[in-house]
Parts: sequence; C-alpha cells; structure tokens
Amino acid sequence: MQAGAAIGGSLLGASALAAIVPAVRRAKLPDVGTSRFSTDEAANSYEDISTYNNYYEFGTGKSDPFENSQEFQPRPWSIAVEGECEKTGTFDFEDFVKPFDLEERIYRMRCVEAWSMVIPWVGISLADVVKHFKPTSKANYVAFETLNDASRMPGLRRGSLDWPYREGLTIAEATNPLTILAVGLYGEVLPNQNGAPIRLVVPWKYGFKGIKGIVRMRFTESRPKNSWNMAQPREYGFYANVNPDVDHPRWSQARERRIGAGLFAAKQPTLMFNGYGEQVAHLYKDLDLRRNF
Repeated sequence: MQAGAAIGGSLLGASALAAIVPAVRRAKLPDVGTSRFSTDEAANSYEDISTYNNYYEFGTGKSDPFENSQEFQPRPWSIAVEGECEKTGTFDFEDFVKPFDLEERIYRMRCVEAWSMVIPWVGISLADVVKHFKPTSKANYVAFETLNDASRMPGLRRGSLDWPYREGLTIAEATNPLTILAVGLYGEVLPNQNGAPIRLVVPWKYGFKGIKGIVRMRFTESRPKNSWNMAQPREYGFYANVNPDVDHPRWSQARERRIGAGLFAAKQPTLMFNGYGEQVAHLYKDLDLRRNF
C-alpha cells in the first residue's frame, strides 16, 4: 500500500477523548487510534529513527541530536498562536493538544539528502488544529517557529542558519488530512532528538519541512519565510515536494537510500510526492513542479 485510502468526506471534529501526553521521557501514550493513512511498509527501528537525525539546533552531525539533547527539558512548554485567526494567545502544551485525538501515522519520510525511513509517528491532525483556531478569510498560510534558546540548544551557538528555524505551509497543505503535529514515536512520548514535545510531519515533502520543537504558529496572508530557502535559495524552495524528476543542484533525487537496509543494499526509486500523490497532487495542479521546488 503506497499511502492509505483515498481522502473523502469531511474532517473529524474535536475529539471526545482528551489527548494526554505524559511529561515523562519514553512514557506510553494512552488512547492512540490507528489511521487509514498509514503505510503497511515495515517501519525502521526505534534506534534508527532516534539516533540518525537532522536537528541543527543540537548540531549538524547525524548523531549530534541524540548526543546533545539528553539533558534538554521539553516541559513545561507553551505555544503562541497568532495572526489571522479568531483564537489567539499563548497556550500551555497540555491545553494545546488536549482537544484532539491521538493517532498513529506510519509514514514514509524522505530526506532531501536522498535517504529515507518509515516512521510510526503518533500525532494530532493539523487540519483539526487549524479548524479549532478559526482562521479568517485573510489566512492563506500557516507559519511555524521553533524554540530559540542557545542555553538549551548548543547548535544555536553556531551560525549554520538564521535562527530561529522557520517553516510554513499553505492553508490547503496544512488542512490536508495527511498533515499532523507529532507528539510521539512508536507509541511513546516524542524523544528530544526527534523534536519533543511537538513537531510538524508532512509526509509528501522533504524532511526539512518538518520543523521541530514548535513554539509559535502564525496564520498569515503572505507567504512566510522558511529557513533553508533563506539560507540557500538556489537549492531549497518553499514547497519542497518530493519529486524524483527534479534534482538537487548537487545530487540526483531519483533514488534514495533506506536507512537500516544494510551497507550493500541497493538504492530504491523515489516516488513522486513520496508515494502520496493520490492524496495531494490536486494541491499543485496549477504549479509547474519543475520550477516550484
């Protein structure tokens, strides 16, 4: 199965169950539902997913996030909601997630660096979150920012990017049923190195769109800046849809290396939209995908 069932019908409303995310590392998440959008591909191991990461706030090496985030305390935590919406304010993490269902979403993840994984996230529907905060007719985009605290995140002391890390989606992308805010992994609380306590997951886009450690969500009329496009506009765009036909300026995107497959495993073909085209291709019917990376 490439991506799960086709999307149809209306979005689910707020949950009758409160999402509970314990403030204990590796705690089990209660009342986690299953999703029709999950792939049936074999998931990578917890070790693969939690020790091979890009999270520049904790360092630029693949093992740096695991090694440098062990003392990081992701609670207490708050998220500011701002901009073109009816409900604004700063919300404790617990209150932010409480109205929504927790669901496991087993998704493929394709990094722009041409490696991939299959990850069993646990998260809440971003579409439901957007609906909850009631964006106005002026809201065309949703922008996100991560925590900017160099005393807690050693990678911020380097000038690798213009901090804080920033990302954004169109409202249509944010309200697509595939998009989630992840709060867990393998049925447990999200590890620090994977973006605790809350991160964005957009499975048809390259992984750098999945901003971690979110502290701000802003509804905007104009397109927000995103960090990698600001840093290297020739190489990284706003949309960042997985497209095997459009190479990165320094490497091919036609094939990918599946982490955990073994040193001598052959690379596998990359799928358009990471295999989620049935669910998302309609979002880009008016774009030239070769020009709008």
